[in-house]
Amino acid sequence: MLKVGLVGLGWWGKHIIRTINGSSKLTLVRAVEVNLPEGNNIAAEHGISVSSNFDDLLNDDEVQVVILATPHSLHEKQIARVASAGKHVFCEKPLGLTKKSAERSVARCDRANVMLGVGHERRFEPALQEIKKMVQTNRLGTIMQVEANFSHDILAKMPKGDWRTTNENAPAAGMTAMGIHLSDAFIWMFGEIDEVFAQTAQRVAEQENGDVVMAQVRFKSGALGYLNATMVTPHFMRFQVFGSEGWVEARDSAHPEYGGVTTLTFCKKGDIPKSCTMATSNTVLDNLENFADAITGQDKYIHTQEEMIENIALLEAVTQSAVSGKLIKV
Repeated sequence: MLKVGLVGLGWWGKHIIRTINGSSKLTLVRAVEVNLPEGNNIAAEHGISVSSNFDDLLNDDEVQVVILATPHSLHEKQIARVASAGKHVFCEKPLGLTKKSAERSVARCDRANVMLGVGHERRFEPALQEIKKMVQTNRLGTIMQVEANFSHDILAKMPKGDWRTTNENAPAAGMTAMGIHLSDAFIWMFGEIDEVFAQTAQRVAEQENGDVVMAQVRFKSGALGYLNATMVTPHFMRFQVFGSEGWVEARDSAHPEYGGVTTLTFCKKGDIPKSCTMATSNTVLDNLENFADAITGQDKYIHTQEEMIENIALLEAVTQSAVSGKLIKV
């Protein structure tokens, strides 16, 4: 059992606690939360130590792994401090807000000889893993395009000034909240992206970063892609790949936090669409435990450092395109 320290006990931090409670490979022993009244209540409920001082966690020799569930603009500095303390670090997405920031974080962990993990759990969804197999085994033929949408209204009513509503921490509307999961899946399945054109809109939510984002991409392979994330609509998740020999779609019934089922539909050229349902797994736990296994040498981590950097390079390009209205090279 690797002993874990958690930084941040907000919405997602609470979900991390619930997730680790079901792990056979990780155990939570300490937390850091600036809002101590709430943090104390959570800590008492789960039997962990808590303080408002980051150094308390870094100086705790019992802690082997640190999970960061903190505002995005803090990630690089916090990763550097954790790595310097000789602890493995798992950073909730996004790893950074610029390519250079992601590169520095990766390099810092390499120099400290610690593992770096990232909170992109959609790679562990059974339906997306099945789609990746179809792509790899050429069942779909030449890949023409991919379309994906990840939308929900869980964060639609953030209070004014909350860090999730600011361009500093969460540029390009829902890109850092939901869209970046889709771009990670794009890179995982189809490789590097060459260029992107993105737009955002502010339709309902009273927040400076907007409430809807769309991005069109061209992969270096020549295939095209489109992703969308809307922050003020009921839950919707779809991932669809079109090839010269067929298409496949995964459509989810519920946000990953709540489980549910996925409908996988495959249509082969000359045939009719055929569907099946697949139970979702606890992908957040799957990702954390894969990271734990990589630390102990029992498995290879599903996310490569190159993919981590590439995804942040795309995020930066999406942000630049949405502001400038221009096509941006990644």
